[in-house]
Amino acid sequence: MHPLLKVENLSVGFGRGDDVVSGVNFEVQPGQTLAIVGESGSGKTVTCRAILRILPKIAEIRSGTITLNGNNGPLDLTAMSERKLRDVRGNTVSMIFQEPMRSLSPLHKIGNQVAEVLWLHRGLSEKAAKREVLEKFERVGFPDPERAYGSYSFEMSGGMRQRAMIAMAMVAKPDLLIADEPTTALDVTTQAQVLGLIKELQHETGMAMILVTHDLGIVANMAEEVVVMNKGRVMESGPATAMLRAPAHPYTQQLFDAAPSIPAVAAPAEPLSEQDLILQLKNVSKTYTMRAGSSWKDPVLIHACRGVDLNLPRGKTLAIVGESGSGKTTAARIALGAEPPDEGGEVLFRSNPQGEAILVNKMNKAARTAFQEQAQMVFQDPYSSLSPRQRILSTLTEPLEIHKIGSKSEQNDQAARMLRRVGLNDDMLQRFPHAFSGGQRQRLSIARALMLDPALLVCDEPTSALDVSVQEQILTLLEELRDRMNLSYLFISHDLAVVARVADEVAVMRQGLVVEQAPPDTLFYNPKHPYTKALIAAQPTPDIDRPINLKLVAQGAGSPDSWPEAYRFSDTVVPSLSELEPGHKVRCHV
Repeated sequence: MHPLLKVENLSVGFGRGDDVVSGVNFEVQPGQTLAIVGESGSGKTVTCRAILRILPKIAEIRSGTITLNGNNGPLDLTAMSERKLRDVRGNTVSMIFQEPMRSLSPLHKIGNQVAEVLWLHRGLSEKAAKREVLEKFERVGFPDPERAYGSYSFEMSGGMRQRAMIAMAMVAKPDLLIADEPTTALDVTTQAQVLGLIKELQHETGMAMILVTHDLGIVANMAEEVVVMNKGRVMESGPATAMLRAPAHPYTQQLFDAAPSIPAVAAPAEPLSEQDLILQLKNVSKTYTMRAGSSWKDPVLIHACRGVDLNLPRGKTLAIVGESGSGKTTAARIALGAEPPDEGGEVLFRSNPQGEAILVNKMNKAARTAFQEQAQMVFQDPYSSLSPRQRILSTLTEPLEIHKIGSKSEQNDQAARMLRRVGLNDDMLQRFPHAFSGGQRQRLSIARALMLDPALLVCDEPTSALDVSVQEQILTLLEELRDRMNLSYLFISHDLAVVARVADEVAVMRQGLVVEQAPPDTLFYNPKHPYTKALIAAQPTPDIDRPINLKLVAQGAGSPDSWPEAYRFSDTVVPSLSELEPGHKVRCHV
């Protein structure tokens, strides 16, 4: 049987530089999933973009052939005209991009952007296309598909935007789906359901997939074949079963060693001491008013947070986990004063143990400036948090200039130190953000947040865009900084393995509510709430013999109406957060 896609001796370079992809060979069989694994900058994304010839203008395919064996016979994608290639893109071969903020237009509604694929390639009417898009939105996990259809990309969270990208790629039912980190921005329950959906679609349509990922747990659950890349070359390739059980190349073994995991044995758990609190959220709620689709309809009220109470002791890490839209990022923004809470909520911050508490949601301009020196945020999306028009040196020194700290040379020295601290070279200071990989951009975001030596760092998915080895370096760095500088972290993540490593306390959120809260060694080994159990079950592990239990995930990640009666809640009936044992709180009817 002929392979659906055959890549032979592919080499890609930029300008006059050396090859960034060199001599790459692999095949994808119909209906098969091939995983391409490697660190940021290893050439995974460039290889996939070369297949559809959507490389930057400065890049060129220097050698090799890419053959697609479709219904119309073999097609040499490297020799096709641009006009003919348009019929292939999005129709025969679709691609899910890693950064949805850059891939979705801010000027057009999400539904129209996804339906455009059906208008162009299938000639469907607007009504028929909308019907198919709404069905796909429901299957990729949108809680309200109709609302999502009429929304703009900037009205959605990072996870919601990524779901829209997945729907856009799959709505035309392509022969080959190229998925570049398709679940990076998703929480683990949605990730498990989306991976299950992709598998289901593969069985239905015979679709093949090239899966680019740094998560070996996803590889174990999805791939039949694996290609491991490093510095533009293939280090190891072969069947997933054999490679995951016994990796042969030292680089592959290094990736396994760096992969985070939930420890097999729980350590004794102790509740956090609340004598010296750097941050407190008291009865924090946040309600947004969303415009209705028609002028005669009432506006829709969105309850992003409902009665959140959180305490962060100085020098500790409080993690918030939950699905996209659960309210965890909203809670973080309120903690930083970027959003005001609803009436009755308070945010208290103490810069030092002896100092008076600052009411963050009632600060004047002078107090806000002083507070911003003490509290910084690392954002989830490095594309939108770094200015594409500023060199890295200007990006890093800007906070120092705003707060009038140090001379120009001292600011430059601090920028160089921070780059080295996050594992980058200081000769990168004169580059622009587009010259860096996704993982490198996130490291730059972390460096910028550290420039003012803050006491509190709010980390919104800081490692979600990083490959496992760089993630390991960043987590080690954050731990060292916390211990050396007595930093406090409000850490938001959907990766429970990361949370198990860094957190002293974990709060699980669902639909704006904290549903369970405990130290990680209690939460992960004695979970009580059905949603917490689903989060743990959905965590992928790099073990070919331990696939994700989608039924268990669906039970806890489904509607609260389907939960056991003790845990159910609605817009009008919400059980209290009860302490079942010291330090272990669960939202349930007792």
